[in-house]
Amino acid sequence: MEEGEAAKVDILKNTLYDTVIQHGSNTRLFTQSDLLDLDIIPHRNLQLLLQVIQALTNDKLLVGVTGGQGGLAWKYRSREDAKKYTSLPDETTMLVYQAIDEAGNDGIWKRTIENRVNISDAVMKVCIKILEQRGYIASMRSVEQPNRKMYIRADLRPSHRATGGPWFTDGQLDGSFIETLEGVVFEFIKGRGAYHQAPGAGSGGATRIPKRGVVTAAPTVTAGTKRSAKEITSDDVTPAATPGRPVAVASPASAAAAKSARKPEMFLPMPAGYKGYPTIHDITEFIHQLGITSNTTLGENDIRQLVEVLIFDGLIEPIKVGKRRGFRALRPTKQSTIPYNIRAKEMQNGIGLHLPHTGVLPPTNGLTEAPCGRCPVFDLCEEGGTVSPSTCVYFMEWLGLEEKKKEGDGVAEVKVEAGSDGKGSAPP
Repeated sequence: MEEGEAAKVDILKNTLYDTVIQHGSNTRLFTQSDLLDLDIIPHRNLQLLLQVIQALTNDKLLVGVTGGQGGLAWKYRSREDAKKYTSLPDETTMLVYQAIDEAGNDGIWKRTIENRVNISDAVMKVCIKILEQRGYIASMRSVEQPNRKMYIRADLRPSHRATGGPWFTDGQLDGSFIETLEGVVFEFIKGRGAYHQAPGAGSGGATRIPKRGVVTAAPTVTAGTKRSAKEITSDDVTPAATPGRPVAVASPASAAAAKSARKPEMFLPMPAGYKGYPTIHDITEFIHQLGITSNTTLGENDIRQLVEVLIFDGLIEPIKVGKRRGFRALRPTKQSTIPYNIRAKEMQNGIGLHLPHTGVLPPTNGLTEAPCGRCPVFDLCEEGGTVSPSTCVYFMEWLGLEEKKKEGDGVAEVKVEAGSDGKGSAPP
């Protein structure tokens, strides 16, 4: 190629490359016709276009790939990335880096690179060492194949598919984090979809019960007039327990004195027409504002996964509110009135509230409340056997006789030990 023609190709090469960047992303494929339609090559000279493409390919600025219909196409590579390729010492190292580059943020297995480039393990180790020393690649672990050594470009962050997303830590499922976040999400949904009835509500208690959807009596409103959903939603009701808000618990003395004159402390469902049920967007914003996921970023899709788990567990249900899809807790009267953060802290300190992390008591009936309905050795139970009703430890615990038996045994032992004549006589 003559000097003047080489200079012309160099000018057209830079112009065509800049134009390609302006007309698409680095994932768009440009066919031969697409490059000619950019009106950079004079007179649509096909031979000149091939020379320009070859120059760009040699500089690693264009990458040839197979097009959608089997034809040849090209996509561009940034100048920074192209500089990495041209700085490598040999073609084999370039091919290894290219295989890692094309794998993206999913990473690629070492054995896959060897088979694709067709090199031995010894050569592969040399190429990997060069690329790691220059900071071009990094090793990674995939939750799908934890025993395989994977490689990824050093400037990329592994995908959720490779790391397992925010629910995995160091390649292991973080059950504690998931359980904690489920409890927080559940408390928020409960707090927005139920109101708290404090002890004594309805008979001097401080909690204000939401107004019903129908006005039964009012000086200026005809009885039976239905209130609008907006009025119900804007009611200033006491919210349900939320993280950080302690719930007042009456003292044993006052509880015993007023037990017959007041309603128990519980959560009750909102009236019909209420529109304040939280959506996925509302829950996501709440989690971000709470700041409990500072080490990771949770998107709406991640929160949706948690909500779907709560739905599957039968703890919440979706509800249509206009064009929005909100969520509310099921069985509000069976839920703990103690906020999740306080309940979790007390359980960690060994106080033992014996409640699940969501604070919802399991469904019960007459059979499951009795020991026989959930006895692990029911089939072995018979009079005269190793397990029998008369010696059932589960019945003793259920009837509250276990502690009394221990106290009685303790008294008997004291009587025996107190005797000075060795016959077990009681002390005076």
